[in-house]
Amino acid sequence: MTIRLPLPRRRRPSWAGRNYTLLTAAAIVTNLGSHGALIAAAFAVLDAGGDGGDVGLVAAARTLPLVLFLLIGGAVADRLPRHHVMVAANALNCASQAAFAALVIAGEPQLWQMMLLCGLGGVGQAFFGPAAEGMLMSSVSGEQVSRAFALYRMAMQGAGLGGAALGGLMVSALGPGWVLAVDAAAFALAGALRMFLDVSHIPPRAPGGGLLADLRDGWREFTGRPWLWSIVAQFSVVVAVVGAAESVFGPLVARDDLGGAGPWGLALGAFGAGTVGGAFLMMRWKPRRLLFAGTLCVFPLAAPSAALAVPLPVAGLAAVMFVSGVAIEVFGVSWMTAMHQEIPEEKLSRVAAYDWFGSIAMVPLATALAGPAESAFGRGPSLWGCALLVVLVTAAVLLVPDVRHLTRRTAEVTGAPVPSPVSGSGSGPLSGSGSGSVSATVDTALAERTAADGALADKIGAARTLADRTLADRTSADDERSIGRLG
Repeated sequence: MTIRLPLPRRRRPSWAGRNYTLLTAAAIVTNLGSHGALIAAAFAVLDAGGDGGDVGLVAAARTLPLVLFLLIGGAVADRLPRHHVMVAANALNCASQAAFAALVIAGEPQLWQMMLLCGLGGVGQAFFGPAAEGMLMSSVSGEQVSRAFALYRMAMQGAGLGGAALGGLMVSALGPGWVLAVDAAAFALAGALRMFLDVSHIPPRAPGGGLLADLRDGWREFTGRPWLWSIVAQFSVVVAVVGAAESVFGPLVARDDLGGAGPWGLALGAFGAGTVGGAFLMMRWKPRRLLFAGTLCVFPLAAPSAALAVPLPVAGLAAVMFVSGVAIEVFGVSWMTAMHQEIPEEKLSRVAAYDWFGSIAMVPLATALAGPAESAFGRGPSLWGCALLVVLVTAAVLLVPDVRHLTRRTAEVTGAPVPSPVSGSGSGPLSGSGSGSVSATVDTALAERTAADGALADKIGAARTLADRTLADRTSADDERSIGRLG
């Protein structure tokens, strides 16, 4: 008689708890839908008789409310249960995308209708982003937080790659309306998953002095940490010029020198593959000086602009884009880990909102000025200028001592104040707020995680979103504007 012993049940890693699993699954679902919807929205405008300028207006209609409501969204997410804010935002996004899809499927939506619905989507994102960042950071603990963030980023980037590819195929086969409908369903499913998040481990929020008082408190937290505001200031420039290079100049270089939208799409795909590879790398590598290692990896973001200025052949451009994708994920995971480590839990969403705001506020201005810059200086010099700005602001931020010396904590925080060791400082613990010491409780650790993801998602996500939008604009530009004007 054979005795069969029960097989041991596979268990998730200790850092991948229920909340983390739900958040990761929901992020995969929404990224699959939203990256396809970016392409679908552009083609919906074009199919309705619009041109590149109209595509830009619809994109701006989403971006403007996102910028205007971000700070309010961060304050609200620190006052209310974050998962409630996330679910409500998902519901708004679901409703706006469903209405957009219905208009497109029914035939010839008006430009103002599409702008209004995309604006509602931007409002939803403004409230969702800071809340989601806080919730993610409170979902993991221990020494493996970097691995958790890396896996989360890898899942998001992989879903974004798949969503963009699948969305493009579905737009061609079914039309943009049905892709928008799929995105609405994705928001509904993701919202349903987030309803099951457990927030019992998060202490109740103490009553505050009102929304304005919360915003002022978040501002003090943000400006009191030199490493935080200096890197956000850095990325306000980096994201803006990278966005301008990839969303305006990239399609033009591809059309004139590389053979059109196909090669440019290959280059963007290489960037996406690089982000997945970078996230995989950060599951194994734990740099001790978090921000120093991360900031060094921002320098390669100048390379795509330089490659477009030359311009390099398609294979060379794809290689450069892949390396920059790897580099930005190294920064991203390091940034998330630093935020998780340094920001109090009860202030995570507010700090994340200031981070988001600073990271994307200059993107519309930079993309608007790209055309005039090309007319005034030429395309090549403008692209070299983008590359030079990335190098200069990144070199400048390395002058901040906290950026060079903020050190990873190797022991899990247990509730007692723990100093943050600083490599090479010789003066004791690093003070993010200038107080001379950093005390970290479990709540602090949870809070720091949340802010990190939001900032990172914005910095990396803003550039990638613009890149995806660019691909749609480019493809439509080749079809609609043979005289060579990209709106």
